[in-house]
Amino acid sequence: VQLVESGGGLVQPGGSLRLSCKASGLTFSTYVMTWNRQAPGKERELVASITTGGRDTNYADSVKGRFTISRDNSKNTVYLQMNALKPEDTAVYFCHAYRTSWGSWDDYWGQGTQVTISS
Repeated sequence: VQLVESGGGLVQPGGSLRLSCKASGLTFSTYVMTWNRQAPGKERELVASITTGGRDTNYADSVKGRFTISRDNSKNTVYLQMNALKPEDTAVYFCHAYRTSWGSWDDYWGQGTQVTISS
């Protein structure tokens, strides 16, 4: 199983980025997908999640109204559109796939992509 993030980079405050996470080796449409981030010296935090079919999404309060999570099950890819970026959004962003089935749990993490917001 592989989750490969891309799309990170250096952006000025107020700018936008679109992160992608392409999955392989798993039945993508059966996994809940989330984006998480970890800033230096801080714990990893959940940013956004999306259900298997994409109907339901949830966001951390700090990103509501600015970030949008979406997925394309035909492409095994989940996206995070980030607008109105702030310096405090600077972090390594990780995608995470998880599912529960008959009491079991399996999950996978990507390697992360760096997002830096700075003027």
